[in-house]
Amino acid sequence: MKGTWRQRAACRGIDPDVFYPAPDEEGEEAKAVCDVCPVRQLCLEHALAHREREGVWGGLNERERRRLVRQRRKTA
Repeated sequence: MKGTWRQRAACRGIDPDVFYPAPDEEGEEAKAVCDVCPVRQLCLEHALAHREREGVWGGLNERERRRLVRQRRKTA
């Protein structure tokens, strides 16, 4: 079913602003939530598939997701 991973996400009910830190911040508070999330990988794959440009998704911020995409392209 569509969206079921979101229902199990550790971030559910947390202020979304936590996951959209200021540009000069790494999003450590959000990443701490992601660290204990049972659907972290699904969230990350969603962000990559939909080219989310902002925020912390699956424990990675924008810069970290771009780096992961580059690494995957090199190994593909």
